Amino acid sequence: MDETLILLKSLLNGSYAEAFAGLKDAQKGVEIGKMWEKHILQISDDFFFYEQIENCNKPFLEAMSKYDDGQDLSDYDFTQDGFSPPHDDLNKRKLAYRHRVIANKYKHGLHNILNQEMMDLWDALYKMTDEYTDGWLSSARALLEQCLSGNEDPTSCNTVAGGVVSSNATGSRHINVLVTSGSLIPSLVKCLLFRLDNLISYENVYSSWDVGKLQCFQWIKERFDSRNTHFCAIGDGWEECEAAQAMNWPFIKVDLRPNSSHRFPGLTFRTVGFYFSIVYGNPDSENDD
Repeated sequence: MDETLILLKSLLNGSYAEAFAGLKDAQKGVEIGKMWEKHILQISDDFFFYEQIENCNKPFLEAMSKYDDGQDLSDYDFTQDGFSPPHDDLNKRKLAYRHRVIANKYKHGLHNILNQEMMDLWDALYKMTDEYTDGWLSSARALLEQCLSGNEDPTSCNTVAGGVVSSNATGSRHINVLVTSGSLIPSLVKCLLFRLDNLISYENVYSSWDVGKLQCFQWIKERFDSRNTHFCAIGDGWEECEAAQAMNWPFIKVDLRPNSSHRFPGLTFRTVGFYFSIVYGNPDSENDD
């Protein structure tokens, strides 16, 4: 996620501006990064239980679902249930309840959580960031749309729901899956704030914080694998590169430098298709996933 679909660390430490050799105002980038940091933590704490479960990170939201007994949570008081680190089944169930609420909030979006003033601040910050980064956010989002539709024109896509597209023409499915080294809850909040939630469902967000990216990639392969399933990893770090190599998946390394084609704007669906063809060859079946 970070330094691939969105920019945050490179804004905060000035490395994004440094890549432009003085053409970007580094201090403005730092200020933008700090505003994002504030919003991410505030929303994580206020609406997604992060203050309570910060030390209970799981690799994905469904990890605790077997402990959820389906209790109606409409009148449940999460401030008075005595939740503590989930070392026993009772607290594992309480964590599962929180994960269920988080999943529901993710599905319904921030407009059902934030007031109009916060929505306006969020919208203004997104636009300011996209302008400062020459369209990085909107371009990354456009690529995800193109990947879902399997077409350089995302408007040709029939259905987009939570990061899965079914094409009536080919019978194929296209799925965006996110693997991030950050904690799960703030990462879900980032997806919401950076307008990725309708392109990546909560079930498809993985945190490699405790388990590593190779383990996440292995889970993803087990979950989606079939004879015609093709995978491609896109990221900026060595860990996802090594994990992709171990899985024999094509890997596209994102590069911040302004003259690179492997950045946003710059990286296109056509380029992704080229990497697919190197590993999997040209598609000869209309039923590839």
